Amino acid sequence: MMKLEMRRWIEGVIFLVLFCLTVPLANWMILNVGTVCKPEAPCLIPVAPGLMAPSGVLMIGVSFVLRDLVQRRLGVSASVAAILIGAGLSGLFAPISLVTASATAFLISELVDLAVYTPLARRRMILAVIASGLVALVVDSMIFLWLAFGSLDFLAGQVVGKSWMVLLSIPLIAMLRRRDERIGLLPA
Repeated sequence: MMKLEMRRWIEGVIFLVLFCLTVPLANWMILNVGTVCKPEAPCLIPVAPGLMAPSGVLMIGVSFVLRDLVQRRLGVSASVAAILIGAGLSGLFAPISLVTASATAFLISELVDLAVYTPLARRRMILAVIASGLVALVVDSMIFLWLAFGSLDFLAGQVVGKSWMVLLSIPLIAMLRRRDERIGLLPA
């Protein structure tokens, strides 16, 4: 049993570190990575035919899934601590206006993610990841775009880009859930 607890803890710490890196990386990407990068504007990437979004959407979509995995491995308290750490780290890689928008959107949307994920996770993990991610990514997109750019012009692109990342994570989530059941690894 101790071996499984150690495994859960190690995996949880790995998910925690990756989660905390998503916001600074997203902020850096918005300023540096894209197919279109104009001065004083976010770098954009295509997320669907004819639909562009700030490039950070890729990392933020991943963050919702990683937060769920942190909670599954380390518990709600560690998940809340990770949200606060991630919001704080965002200040290292972006101008203050972007940091304020990013940290505010991140904090609120990740707490929304936690609120939706928690009651669903014990019985329907995959549904919990999808539902919590989709609700949180809409909240995150609206808050971030309004605070960072004073506009919701990229809302559709933000939602689509983050949704891609949540949906692409489902095979990994399904594999982890099956493996956990097979070896008897219980959530925190």
